[in-house]
Amino acid sequence: MKRNKFGFAAILAVSMIASLLAGCAGQPQQALETGSPSDTSASAANSGEKTTIQFWHSLGGTNGEYIDAMIKRFNESQDEVEVVGTYQGGYDETVTKLQQAIASNTGPDVSMLERAYVEMFADAEVLEDLTPYFADSGLSKDSFTPGLMGHSVFHDKLVSLPLNRSTPILHINKTLLDEKGMAVPTTWEELKAVGEALAVKEGDTYTRYGITMPYDTWYPIAMISQSGGKFFNEEGTSVDFVDNGIGLEVFQFMKDMQSTGALYYPPAQDSGNITTQMFVEGKVGILYGSTGSIGKLASTVDFEYVTAFLPKNDVFATPTGGANVSILASSPNKEAAWKFVHWMMTDSQGALSFILDSGYLPFTKEMVESKEMQELWAKEPIRKVAYDQLQYAVDTNKHVAWPEVMHEFFSAIEAIMYDSQDIQATLDTFKQDAERILAE
Repeated sequence: MKRNKFGFAAILAVSMIASLLAGCAGQPQQALETGSPSDTSASAANSGEKTTIQFWHSLGGTNGEYIDAMIKRFNESQDEVEVVGTYQGGYDETVTKLQQAIASNTGPDVSMLERAYVEMFADAEVLEDLTPYFADSGLSKDSFTPGLMGHSVFHDKLVSLPLNRSTPILHINKTLLDEKGMAVPTTWEELKAVGEALAVKEGDTYTRYGITMPYDTWYPIAMISQSGGKFFNEEGTSVDFVDNGIGLEVFQFMKDMQSTGALYYPPAQDSGNITTQMFVEGKVGILYGSTGSIGKLASTVDFEYVTAFLPKNDVFATPTGGANVSILASSPNKEAAWKFVHWMMTDSQGALSFILDSGYLPFTKEMVESKEMQELWAKEPIRKVAYDQLQYAVDTNKHVAWPEVMHEFFSAIEAIMYDSQDIQATLDTFKQDAERILAE
């Protein structure tokens, strides 16, 4: 399958929705180009009517409530634009729905995009270049937090801005560590020692594990980076952690811990909820998880809870995660859409309040320096850990073809962690599959 101009072939490997390709192929060219219907915001404003814009997002539960509250604050703050927010499911589901909507020219005005998908949509030329909007807004790329802008620029176009951004960190039951007289681990060696010390086995069954992490590519990628490796090579033609032994080292470390109860690797289905609940119930001492979980965990657990940097192997390193926000090039209401996006970026009642509530990372320097953020960090230093860890942020999986390669990487993770297949042979097969995809 050739990767077409619009990048839609990439998501097929993830969603397995064959009809999407047909929908894209049959759509008139003008519906998918960056040229779009004329902006109706000005005419609506002149007539005294509110311009309604559609905002799609991927946050449910408590964080979804925070998003809804933010939208409500914006709508009440002015009388020109009305934002209608719609939860579209998780990140992958939102991407699939967005592709279908773009193909039928029924997309929203503004959408949340998981940061790893931004390049795919930017390559399809369906995201508005925000550079001209910046020129008149007082904003600049330097206004934003270093480490969180890596997925915002594509071929010199500013196509997305950070919103609900995160890094993986260690969530730690310090009460359990104190009972064992052990310090928070800062290296892989220390992590393994703590994990083994915390594991409790009764008969053939572990009643407590040392460490756990959700089924995700995030954590192996972090460990590849911590071992001095990169996911893709510089040319973007292959992966860069298989032939040099780094991938073998990473997965052998994980399998060794899995064999002793130091690591519980959960089933793929609902792994995030499973691992979080285990941590809350004290059935595991250390949880690899998102920054975005801090607020929920801090208000739920009944033990001393701290956070820490991901431990290093050769170096400290962390990928970033979460989502950005983009304006669709097909939107007929770009000025109104920008008014909403700009408000989120700059107003104290905008995304700052959402960040303070949720625990996601402050993504502008003004947010970081705000009185509210500084007071929160002083009161709850566990929230500042993730921001401080951004000094080690590195995203090595940036590629238009990442969604397709990710699908194959998940297959390799499953073969190793669930089926105990030979690690090097599995990674060799993955490398071949990745190179085939990258050559298309």
